[in-house]
Amino acid sequence: MTEKHLIWDLPLRIFHWSFAFIILASWYTAEQGADLVEIHMKLGFVALALLVFRVLWGIIGPKHARFSQFLPSPKKLLLYLRNSKSQKTTPGHNPLGAMMVVLMILLISIQAISGLFINDDVFSSGPYYGSISNELEKTMRFLHHNTFDFMIAAIGIHLAAVAYYWRIKKQNLVLPMITGKKSTGQVEAIDAIPHSKIILACILAICCVGFVYWLVVVNAPVIEELYY
Repeated sequence: MTEKHLIWDLPLRIFHWSFAFIILASWYTAEQGADLVEIHMKLGFVALALLVFRVLWGIIGPKHARFSQFLPSPKKLLLYLRNSKSQKTTPGHNPLGAMMVVLMILLISIQAISGLFINDDVFSSGPYYGSISNELEKTMRFLHHNTFDFMIAAIGIHLAAVAYYWRIKKQNLVLPMITGKKSTGQVEAIDAIPHSKIILACILAICCVGFVYWLVVVNAPVIEELYY
């Protein structure tokens, strides 16, 4: 029987699938217009909490979750691109996968942060709407309404890469992100992580939720409106 080794920790897997759900739900609620705008805004707050968690988890999490372990140098990235067909399986993110992680974090960050500063021109406003200049607000509106197109393109590339690895390279990338484990044929025992640091992840998650609550509720400026 093939031995399995824990590579992807549980908090990272929960983040991954929660992130996918948030993107899908945000798209759906945005398409429904004013009917679901409040839910859309709350999903944005959840996305912010997830982003903060992932960035911090990339510093203090287990080995394969850390940015220091998988972010490639330009030289390493170019070398991988030149020899991708002959490259052996990487335990965690390969260089291209690492760049996709960074790209998605960047795009979702732009999308979520810009949403804090705009309104829907009907009922709802972001918690920081009215706190910046009109010119900057227009920039935020432009970013929020256009960044999603780049997100869709990035997601399409990601899904195409998963399909390529499955059909051409005979590597299932989805199952390990569900179970957290890879077989001995894919990784060595030395690549495995001992545990998922679940207690640390729970503490960090609570801190991230608290931070976002402070950001969007406690610290949000009260904008006085004048009526004539």
